[in-house]
Amino acid sequence: MPAPLPSYVYRPMTPADLPAAHALSVQLKWPHRLDDWAMLQRVSHGFVVLDGERLIGTAFACPQGDFTTIGLVIVSDDYQGKGIGRKLMEQALGACQSSTAMLNATLAGAPLYASQGFVEFGWIQQHQGQAQAPLPVPLADGEECRPLREADQALVLELANAGSGLDRQAVLSDLFAVIEHSVGIVRDSQLHAFALLRPFGRGRCIGPVIAENLEQAQHMIATLLAQVPDAFVRIDIPANCGLADWLEATGLKKVDTVAQMARGTAPQSTNGVRQFALVTQAIG
Repeated sequence: MPAPLPSYVYRPMTPADLPAAHALSVQLKWPHRLDDWAMLQRVSHGFVVLDGERLIGTAFACPQGDFTTIGLVIVSDDYQGKGIGRKLMEQALGACQSSTAMLNATLAGAPLYASQGFVEFGWIQQHQGQAQAPLPVPLADGEECRPLREADQALVLELANAGSGLDRQAVLSDLFAVIEHSVGIVRDSQLHAFALLRPFGRGRCIGPVIAENLEQAQHMIATLLAQVPDAFVRIDIPANCGLADWLEATGLKKVDTVAQMARGTAPQSTNGVRQFALVTQAIG
């Protein structure tokens, strides 16, 4: 008589699941801290799968207006090849409802996502290391770089939405509480660009970075790097944004590339700004 098939339990993630979920990413040698998992759990719909009492897989769907970003889809090595990843993706896609699903796919994960209707629309490069802060690139006449203030938050959200094409209200509301350094570029008393630095992974993360042009983005990143001269820093950038060679020269080396994929039309930037660095790969 054949052995009965294992019965896995799929359910929403709770804060109590976070330590076991974090342990899965540690096994993969991913750098996420428990705090990084907790942040994503607060702003997303999380899902887990259990074999008895053992948590063996995770996925998140982070709603951001007309789009939902899917991330941290993980299945324990001991349970690969059993269709668990596909079932987790079904859970995450169900949480997207009528919004367009997006994700950043590793080389290994891309075939699964392509089979579920995702189409590649770009690439993200992960850069990291201990940077030698360069001299800030000169700004245009009339532009000034200064620290952000609490009064800037509404304009920061407006710029973040325009640059990413996503609704960043929930994500930025959470990030504002943990930002270590932040800068913006002002022209004619109006905020036109911003960049944030916060604890993440093995050290710090810069992102999002929203700017009108490459020079603004470089100036703000250099200014933030000068604030943390001995830190390990990570930044995830669109491959076509123009920052890659400059980041390499600062010591932030490219260590990985992932594919941007969407199940529908990808978001578009508006109002003359664009995103030069992501929040995280899981959030976009």
